[in-house]
Amino acid sequence: MEKILIIDFGGQYNQLIARRVRECRVYCEVKPWNTPLEELKAFDPIGVIFTGGPRSVYQEGAPTVDKSIFTWGVPILGICYGCQLMAHLLGGEVVPAQDDSAREYGKTATRYDTACKLFQGLPRDGGSWMSHGDYMSRVPEGFSLAARSGACPNAAIADEARGFYGVQFHPEVSHTEHGLDMLRNFLYGVCGAAGDWTMGDYKNTILQTVQEKVGGGRVLLALSGGVDSSVAAALLAVAVGRQLTCVFVDHGLMRLNEGDEVEAAFAPWDINFVRVDAGDRFLTKLAGVTEPEEKRKIIGEEFIRVFEEEAKKLGAVDFLAQGTIYPDVIESGTGEAAVIKSHHNVGGLPDCVDFQEILEPLRLLFKDEVRQLGRELGLPEYLVSRQPYPGPGLAIRILGEVTREKADQLRQADFIFREELARAGEDRRLSQYFAVLTDSRSVGVMGDGRTYDYTLALRAVTTSDFMTADWARIPYDLLDRVSTRIVNEVAGINRIVYDITSKPPATVEWE
Repeated sequence: MEKILIIDFGGQYNQLIARRVRECRVYCEVKPWNTPLEELKAFDPIGVIFTGGPRSVYQEGAPTVDKSIFTWGVPILGICYGCQLMAHLLGGEVVPAQDDSAREYGKTATRYDTACKLFQGLPRDGGSWMSHGDYMSRVPEGFSLAARSGACPNAAIADEARGFYGVQFHPEVSHTEHGLDMLRNFLYGVCGAAGDWTMGDYKNTILQTVQEKVGGGRVLLALSGGVDSSVAAALLAVAVGRQLTCVFVDHGLMRLNEGDEVEAAFAPWDINFVRVDAGDRFLTKLAGVTEPEEKRKIIGEEFIRVFEEEAKKLGAVDFLAQGTIYPDVIESGTGEAAVIKSHHNVGGLPDCVDFQEILEPLRLLFKDEVRQLGRELGLPEYLVSRQPYPGPGLAIRILGEVTREKADQLRQADFIFREELARAGEDRRLSQYFAVLTDSRSVGVMGDGRTYDYTLALRAVTTSDFMTADWARIPYDLLDRVSTRIVNEVAGINRIVYDITSKPPATVEWE
């Protein structure tokens, strides 16, 4: 199988590069910069991409790679930090910008040399997304200048004889015009990719991998009923059959009627299904806790403790399986990358668990790829297309302390929001939508009397990969109906606001 190796230097868009490469039907994996060189070479890629990163290449201890990578005989594309690192290692010079005019951030007018393979077939002028405070004062021998901007004469460099290319901007983000075409040119025109990787291929590969790893062992899966854990359940059921036990932990923080719906959805499956009602246990642990990261870690550890207890009841269980996907891993921080928020099934895991290994068969897939894998496995469309729901549930949609009363208020308000969206047919175009109970109270008037109740925030976004997201433009009359119903039907809420922040700078969830 053709493979592209992406070496991660800790930039914020690094996994988006992988998403774009896969959009071009070429398989790729992201490896940290400090992965042993032997392991990187054993991956046997047809091309390598160096990602961006927050450091400066000339700083002591800055992430780097062994220079022998340039002798592998495969093309290399450096992006932002990766471009500067290539220049630094091959004899060029990278220095900090001396004044603000040499620094570039945001969309920047750029002119391309369309004779360069990276830019063939593209317009000569376009906008690229820049984010750099350093610049190359001298490019390495053998490299030519392939693009320039007003402040940067070497916005792209190329040594076409060796197949080495570097860009100071980020072609992987949608703000760079024709950025995907640039990556496609690198994959097809430079690396010679055929572009024949499919989700069917991945399914067969991961099934074989799981079977080899599990052998005759027993697997315990954390089944939430969401898309990720449901696809993981289907995958494991095909791979290991009755060696799998699915445990659904109802932590008391599910949406309205959701626990019963999950149990009913998996009733026809030939799997061992166990439902654990642990609402009181989780709410007790969360009492008095207001800090979001602490909530996530408490829930993550309690999940593991519940699974350990269920495993003991079942007898020997070798593997704990989870529906962890790529965005979970990214946002929880990898390598040099910053932690955006710890996901309960990644950063929230305790240090010691009573299982031989954590099994995460979807760890390298993005959300839309998980959905496609679900279709390949024969899951029904209503389950595959379901909007994502965080493992910690309502706990991270209640700002401040989590109580049973607040959970009940949010459950009802969230149900009204989702019900009205469905009635209007808006739910089909939205990627995720939910309500958030804030910790803010304000004065209101109801029935000629003064109220001092909570503010509820509504959130709806559209996205293709959940790495970036745009706030959804919901019709005002629909928002009006939702607001009217919630303040009239849910006690303790007297004000409704709508979140119009995209990701970035915000995340989809509030906590």
